[in-house]
Amino acid sequence: MSAPRSICLLRLSAIGDTCNAAAVVQAIRAYYPETEITWVIGKAEASLMAGMPGVKLIVFDKTQGWKAYKNLRKQLKGQHFDALLLMQVALRANLASLCISAKRRIGYDKAKSKEFHSLFINERIEPTSNPHVLDNFRQFQKALNIPLQAPEWCVPVSEEDQNWANARLDPSKHKHLVITPAASNKERNWLPERYAEVADYGASLGFAVYLCGGPGDTEKNLARDIQQRTRSVIHNLVGDSSLKQLFAFLKAADVVLAPDTGPAHMAVAAGTPVIGLYAHSNPQRTGPYLWQGYVVNAYTHALQEIRGETLEHAKWGQRLKGEHLMEQITTEQVCRMLDRCIQEQKL
Repeated sequence: MSAPRSICLLRLSAIGDTCNAAAVVQAIRAYYPETEITWVIGKAEASLMAGMPGVKLIVFDKTQGWKAYKNLRKQLKGQHFDALLLMQVALRANLASLCISAKRRIGYDKAKSKEFHSLFINERIEPTSNPHVLDNFRQFQKALNIPLQAPEWCVPVSEEDQNWANARLDPSKHKHLVITPAASNKERNWLPERYAEVADYGASLGFAVYLCGGPGDTEKNLARDIQQRTRSVIHNLVGDSSLKQLFAFLKAADVVLAPDTGPAHMAVAAGTPVIGLYAHSNPQRTGPYLWQGYVVNAYTHALQEIRGETLEHAKWGQRLKGEHLMEQITTEQVCRMLDRCIQEQKL
């Protein structure tokens, strides 16, 4: 098969998923270096992926409502792609794909199609036995005859953003633990007193400890609650960084602690070990891809308790609801996992 002249990838959101999609973009760039790549992406996500060599980003701003579709059609007017990779099944993404002219319209296998996804494609990726989102994304590169090799993310960071991150590292410490405590859904947040206990434990091991996250009130309130409960000094950077600066800071860290949230996947893309806290979603599907061994997993037990199901028999993408599920993760479990990470990563 000859190299495609042009490829359009459509993955609008969220931060974690676009980090996973970045690995597919890099695989395409490496295997087909002359191919023109266009990525239709959400506004916040584009700010993180900006500057990726050889990739044209077109922002789809969902806050504009129907105007977003009009703007997308206008930006793509006259362009015809050899292939569209429709890597999102949400109706918003399916409708956005109508603004993209492509000979091959590659989408998900039948088992993962929903919200009329099948009506917007003319090819399907192969189903995979691996449940992780990234492994499913990588089936899109297989559809382009690109071999599956170890993923690389290569999210670009400017010298300015890296300098911003380095300037906020505590110069009195040689090891740095970053806690990004807040998920987009408050149910997926761990308890502030337990975050504080782990922060104190990390500090006792010689780590400088930092809280990081977005500028929203939920993130700031959670960070304040954690900080008020700690006995040691921790650095609260919540709301102080852009996504690029946060990525640079995660890259500079030695280990990251996070629930099921975008920064966990940002840390993976940055090459930093992640201790993931999971109770509501299957970590084999949405956990930190390179660091599955460091996940503290309460999901498997909760799945059995709530639905009477095992991981092998649960529906792909099955999420659990319950405001107390994260309480099943203990401070002792997380501290033991931190000890293991320190030993194995020689921190």
